[in-house]
Amino acid sequence: MKINSIDKNIMENQKVWFVTGASKGLGLTLVKTLLSNGLSVAATSRNLNDLINAVGEHGHFLPLAVDLIDESSVEAAISQTISKFGQVDVVVNNAGYGMLGALEELSDKESRQNFDVNVFGSLNVIRKVLPQLRKQQSGHIFNISSIGGFSGNFPGFGIYCATKFAVVGFTESLAAEVKSMGIKATIVEPGYFRTAFLTEGSLAVPNKPIDAYKEVRDSQAAHQNDINNQQPGDPAKAVEVIIEASKSENPPLHLFLGPDAYQVADAKIADVQRDMANWKYLATATNFDEVDA
Repeated sequence: MKINSIDKNIMENQKVWFVTGASKGLGLTLVKTLLSNGLSVAATSRNLNDLINAVGEHGHFLPLAVDLIDESSVEAAISQTISKFGQVDVVVNNAGYGMLGALEELSDKESRQNFDVNVFGSLNVIRKVLPQLRKQQSGHIFNISSIGGFSGNFPGFGIYCATKFAVVGFTESLAAEVKSMGIKATIVEPGYFRTAFLTEGSLAVPNKPIDAYKEVRDSQAAHQNDINNQQPGDPAKAVEVIIEASKSENPPLHLFLGPDAYQVADAKIADVQRDMANWKYLATATNFDEVDA
């Protein structure tokens, strides 16, 4: 039976969203936009009061205090969402923070903490929500990466880029694993958007910086003093693109956001193609030599 446009709009308005990292930044803008459109939203933050104060009171809003690196905390949040709304349709793994420091100067602890939140936090959500999505035979998971998850050519952002490259990699595999179950997955790869990402509390810096890394110190100063609050991207427009993608029957696997993201991606693709072309003759002559019978 063909679904007409009116029925499709009703179905879209009945979707339940689950958004992590919702007390500020892109997550907060998304939650406010969804609620203003009358959708049901469960949203998480480490601090419940911050989340409630930022979003306000809404009848179709479920604020949740969640420790994303604690599987039991994540599982409880998913269960509460299903208990209140009966389903989960769109999951947005938005929680994360930036890390700016050279690979040498960032400690093992600092690096692992960034991976715990940016990578393993999202994996915990995916692991705990998939039983419900498989039961429904439907759902859409958006994992927020970064243009830094497609190109690592940013001095001082090696660990952060590594976490976002990981998000890209496991989301590509996720999409292939769940496609036959009616579940979709999209990687969101934004450029610079005017959020609190570059402010204290969202951007970590090394406890023991090494002065020899001039490019990293310059990058740190530029991001904290010049780029912060001057980013060209409008978060309200970004979330509208995400919402539009959630309605698509054929959503993108890679969703680049912002002209700067497109510019960086185009440059990376051109670099890869050039390296492949320059070394193709030698690099493809690597199979065992065939022996004539």
